[in-house]
Amino acid sequence: MWPNAPTTQRQRKPFPGRIAGIETEYGCFVRDESLGQPEAIVEAVKDYAFQNLRLGLIDIHDRSSAFEPAYSGGFLLNGGRLYVDEVGSHEEYATPECRSVFDLVAHERAGRLILQRILNDMGLADSVSFHNNSVDHFGGHTFGCHENYLFAADDAFFRRSLQLLLPFLVTRQIFAGAGRVAGHRLNRRDLKRNVMQLGEYPVDYVWVDNFYGVELDNSVDFQLSQRADHIVRAVSGRVRFNRAIINPKHDSFFDYGEYQRLHLLFGEANMNEYATALKIGTTMLVLDLLEVAAVPDEVMLGDPLQSLKSVSRDPTWKWPVERAAGGSIGSVDLQRIYLARARDLFQNRDPDTDWILREWEATLNALEHDPQSLGDRLDWVAKRNMMELYIEDQGTSWRDDALHSLDMAYHDINSETGLFHDLERDGYARKVIPNEKVRKAVTNAPVNTRAWGRARAIRRLMKDGVREYIIDWDGVYASGDRVLEMVNPFANYDLETEQF
Repeated sequence: MWPNAPTTQRQRKPFPGRIAGIETEYGCFVRDESLGQPEAIVEAVKDYAFQNLRLGLIDIHDRSSAFEPAYSGGFLLNGGRLYVDEVGSHEEYATPECRSVFDLVAHERAGRLILQRILNDMGLADSVSFHNNSVDHFGGHTFGCHENYLFAADDAFFRRSLQLLLPFLVTRQIFAGAGRVAGHRLNRRDLKRNVMQLGEYPVDYVWVDNFYGVELDNSVDFQLSQRADHIVRAVSGRVRFNRAIINPKHDSFFDYGEYQRLHLLFGEANMNEYATALKIGTTMLVLDLLEVAAVPDEVMLGDPLQSLKSVSRDPTWKWPVERAAGGSIGSVDLQRIYLARARDLFQNRDPDTDWILREWEATLNALEHDPQSLGDRLDWVAKRNMMELYIEDQGTSWRDDALHSLDMAYHDINSETGLFHDLERDGYARKVIPNEKVRKAVTNAPVNTRAWGRARAIRRLMKDGVREYIIDWDGVYASGDRVLEMVNPFANYDLETEQF
């Protein structure tokens, strides 16, 4: 327990079924130059989703004049969002609010099905591919897979909690990392070897007060994280060129009463649903621990940013980090401190919690004794094994550019061409949810959050052909005087939607 924690925080009990969501920016690869640039493709895909397939209602008003202007995206029939991120012009999918780890995994995977269905329907599947990854190897860019959690804390407690959450996030990459070949090096001194180009859009330069070039770095063969090289802050309210592990958000549609929105920038897109479930589930349990002030100061790190990069690049797979109090500890053992506290407080609470605790422990044990045995569960291990087989078979080395192509192909969401899907078909990727649950999540919202009411309202507005509306996470407004307020993310607003 924290000796200085407020009494109200020490006595607080974690609420069941924490609200969580994932926002994923997809890389777009265009093989046929006659189709135009990727920026044009992602716009066409977004328009097709709402105008042709009628998967939801497109925004007819600005959500943000800089980042989400009118017609840049909209809410879907499953309660989530599909839109074009104006920074980098990525196709982005945001899941609906979920209270179950496995609901969230299903809705995250549903986003891939939606995008691939659109490409298939547009006849673009042979010439365009979307990639559920977080790095452009030769372009020097990184793009996000951001996590959002509702966290119970006042401002002071929230700030204190972040310092005890950082060590978990820094070391979580040992099982949550997507893996990547080589690396990037940031350079603020000169741009002679810079490979990154900014886009042509003004939003690329909004609020930029820090700039650097990105260079290719072949001093590392392979690392755990696709994004660690690009993180320059522990906590920051800004994003591009100031990317942080944690990006605090203050907005009405993710704040509720004493709860705040915790927005994690340092995460990356996992193809393996087991890795996604473990990443989300363990993070939820650590937040439960923080809410009852059960995380000890002994976890605190001396330099989280330095540890973030050293863990990602450590070829020994021991992953040591330096403690704030002095001395070092292996990442596996640091994770075990959180695990032990969570087991003591939450074991036998519910089936989801028991699954997370069991798999967390099993994964840490395997990481300590035989990491390569986790190829069916962890993306970085599966990818590393694949790379090593290629190098041995072709008699090549880690400097072979073909490895970058294999890296990208691993994240291809097309089940016919993506390398991860080959592993899945051959039984080398562990499933945690049935495929039918994923297919259902394409057009159905979770029944136990406000996404359910939002989705019902969208269906009715589409059915009635309503042309004047505003849809947001916390409310739906139509025809001037029809209002459906959804302030409580834990309620499904079924009755209120019926009245609306």
